[in-house]
Amino acid sequence: MHARRLAALLALPLLMAHAHAGPRPADGLERIEHIVVIYAENRSFDHLFGLFPGANGIRQAMPAQTTQTDHDGRPLPALPPVYAHGHADPAFPEHLPNAPFRIELPPVSRGLQEVLPSPIHNFYQNREQIAGGRNNRFVAASNVGAWVMSYIDGSQLRLWQWAKEYTLADNFFMAAYGGSFLNHQWLICACTPRHDDAPAAVRAQLDADGNLKRKPGSPASVMDGPALLMDGRVTPDGWVVNTSQPPFQPSGIPPAADGPRELADPAKLPVPPQTATTIGDTLSAGGVSWAWYSGGWNAAVADGTQVPAAPRQVIYNRDPGSPIFQPHHQPFNYFARFAPGSADRTRHLKDGADFLAAIDSGSLPQVSFYKPAGRDSQHPSYTDLLTGDRHLDEVLDKLRRSRQWPRMAVIVTYDENGGFWDHAAPPAGSGFSDRWGPGTRIPALIISPFARRGFVDSTAYDTTSILKLITRRFGLEALPGVRAKTGDLSGAFAF
Repeated sequence: MHARRLAALLALPLLMAHAHAGPRPADGLERIEHIVVIYAENRSFDHLFGLFPGANGIRQAMPAQTTQTDHDGRPLPALPPVYAHGHADPAFPEHLPNAPFRIELPPVSRGLQEVLPSPIHNFYQNREQIAGGRNNRFVAASNVGAWVMSYIDGSQLRLWQWAKEYTLADNFFMAAYGGSFLNHQWLICACTPRHDDAPAAVRAQLDADGNLKRKPGSPASVMDGPALLMDGRVTPDGWVVNTSQPPFQPSGIPPAADGPRELADPAKLPVPPQTATTIGDTLSAGGVSWAWYSGGWNAAVADGTQVPAAPRQVIYNRDPGSPIFQPHHQPFNYFARFAPGSADRTRHLKDGADFLAAIDSGSLPQVSFYKPAGRDSQHPSYTDLLTGDRHLDEVLDKLRRSRQWPRMAVIVTYDENGGFWDHAAPPAGSGFSDRWGPGTRIPALIISPFARRGFVDSTAYDTTSILKLITRRFGLEALPGVRAKTGDLSGAFAF
């Protein structure tokens, strides 16, 4: 009986998808001449849109999904403290009930204009947190304790108003388990990078269940502190899954005096230049114009051409005037085809200011990817929600006033969940999932003159659905890693 109840619970998100999704529209994708993808940072669906009317949100979550368990599988008596650097953070209350909680309400009472904690969001932790679709190990497999269960009333956000006007996808999952680095790779190639000669120091160590081994002295219960794990940025068999630096500048590894690599510490080796096929390759092969625009790109490139001893002015700089540029959010900079000095780099990798100027002049390419600078990305720990929300609203308003708008489709989504809890089980089974994901559910909005109005689309999507849409619209070669059964976003349109 217990097994049947669990099976019904895990099937619930897919049943709801069928209940919400509308009929497939007639093929009218050729009417879309410009596709714009805006990639924000680190928020789960329930964290931002869990209270959205008509969506599969927090109120639809079952107790088995909201009630978090300890390492031994037993329900926690209450949520542990909010941890910072392994210890209870006195800025947050303790003994919160074992359930999701609102950030803005007592006893937490924190504002959306504040810079708040960033939970760990790594590959193996996310797999463990999902726990086969039960989503009841988020607290136990995190480094911030209770904070992963936090959420907001998203109606305060301008992005919420765009979702009300156009289409919100409430069954859209990040393509890969874990963090920003890997999900940016999956956005452009549906692939995981290789590092065959990665040193042992950067390879994760796994137990018999495929989870991270614990270090000696790791707390037996998350109530006593976060687990101490033998994590690494590379899998035991050489796949790069956690934050790693690109082989080319701009990079988080300063330029070396004798070449592009810093060899003093083998753990700081960048990812080798990659050669897998990207959506950029297929777009170029199909004669489709495209660009990757990134806030702070030009300044970061200038940083990377300084002598090694010079201070970095932009990369990871959290001063108020800095864009807070993150090199591991620049996926094409990992590929040999886009190496410094190449024609493809010059043609396709551009600054965020170029994106805004192209909107104003009506000269956007057929496909545009826009990565806001860190301060505008909504990433916890180095920016707040409202700053990015204002920026996204301004960009969307500018796009809607553009002369290219009548033939445009805009997809706004997040790279990954930022370690925050979500109740929906990722799609599972052949054609929906593989070794790499999909991971936790994230928000996605489809904004277009052709988008269904005031619609919640519960078709099963993941980040590779964006690649499917682009590939189908422009008749491109399909990328091998794109999952066969995930949707292509066409259910969001009514032509």
